[in-house]
Formats: sequence, C-alpha cells, structure tokens
Amino acid sequence: MTKDPNPVKWSSHGAFERRDIGIGGVLWFLLALAVVGVVITFVVNGFYHYLEARNEAEQAPVSPLITNAPKDTRHLPTDYKDYLKQNFPSPQLEIDERSQLDKIRLNEEETLATYGWVDQKAGVVRIPIERAMDLIAERGLPTRSQDATQPASTAQNKIERKSRTTK
Repeated sequence: MTKDPNPVKWSSHGAFERRDIGIGGVLWFLLALAVVGVVITFVVNGFYHYLEARNEAEQAPVSPLITNAPKDTRHLPTDYKDYLKQNFPSPQLEIDERSQLDKIRLNEEETLATYGWVDQKAGVVRIPIERAMDLIAERGLPTRSQDATQPASTAQNKIERKSRTTK
C-alpha cells in the first residue's frame, strides 16, 4: 500500500499535482483588492480636502495693494500678463522670463550675424563673426612695430589696408 494520496499510473504523461487552486478564492481576493483600492482612494482624497480647507483657513490675507485678488492665487487666469499689469503695483518682476530671454538671444544673434553701424558718425561698422574670422585668417592679426619708441605711422597703415582690400 502506498502513502501517496493520488497514485500515478506511470504509463500516463507523468506526475503532476492533482489538486488545483480554486478560482473562487482568486476572484474573492481580486474583489477585495479592488474594494480596498477604492476605499483608500476616497480616504486619501478626503484627507487632501481636509488639508486644503485647513490651509485656506490659515492663509495670510492678501496684500491691500492688490485691488481684486482671486480666491486662489496659485492659479493665474489665462490672460495673466494683463492681470499682473493691472493688479500688482510697480515695479514688477519679470512676467515671462522665457520670452524675454528669447528676445535677448535673438537680438544678440542678429547683432553677431549681420552687418550694421556701431557709430555712423564715426564710421564704425560691425561685421558678422564668420566674415571677421575669414578676414583675420586671410590678413593675419595687426602687429606693433619692433621699435617701441616710434609708433607705426598711421598713413603707412592706411596705405597697406587699401592695398590689401584692392587685391
């Protein structure tokens, strides 16, 4: 006599456990898990509402300089630029730093990449960086004369510049 509760016929496909888990237990577990999840959601939501109400009760009053402040100052209206200009006293801090920084960068890029006057009365112009680098590579950097006591003549420098540009 064997002590095995489920004797296996060796001529079949091998041994396996004859007792499976019941599907009813799995379904009850999943149902309980869903119910607990819903209950926890409501408890946490209620806790946050309690904390929000407590925070609003302890909120310091808004500055008297603001004429018509909204109840919830954490959320600005969609036309916030006009709202800030109308409701906050001057001087104001930056309203939209990203666009202001973009404007500054575009202005710098335009200055560095285009021709233009620096001082029209004095005849000083600016040229693009790429062109300036090409000119320096072509002509080289200006040098001082070897004789430190005598400065190089300006007339001679002008003649040399004219001859370089005509080549």
